[in-house]
Amino acid sequence: MSQETDEPWYRDGLAFTCTQCGACCTGAPGYVWVNAEEIAQLAEFRGLSVDDFGRKFVRQVGDRLSLVERPGGDCIFWDKKAGCTVYQARPVQCRTWPFWPENIATREDWEHVTGICPGSGRGQVFSVEEIRASAERVHTI
Repeated sequence: MSQETDEPWYRDGLAFTCTQCGACCTGAPGYVWVNAEEIAQLAEFRGLSVDDFGRKFVRQVGDRLSLVERPGGDCIFWDKKAGCTVYQARPVQCRTWPFWPENIATREDWEHVTGICPGSGRGQVFSVEEIRASAERVHTI
């Protein structure tokens, strides 16, 4: 943000439309952090009990919970042909992509994201308020 104004560098908004390309769901290992509410939503969506879902799809990482991954780092719910198989019930971390604090901190950070995500920088324009609300909801680190 500028010292002269409270407006961020993206004061005119940022464009994003998910293409379900899988770039944010595949590749290097990582974490998709989930909480009890998200686990319950995913379990219901998959037609499983919370306990069964947890045993099959959730792992403990320190004091947090993350979805498990396939070998190589792909999300357990990513399918090469179908895309995200839990898209309607996806966790907040997934819903708020690409408007994570580390992706919008600077114009250069955003340019990096647009280089790896074909939906970033295209499509629906989100307002500063919408972007800030997304960034405040996610806890990726």
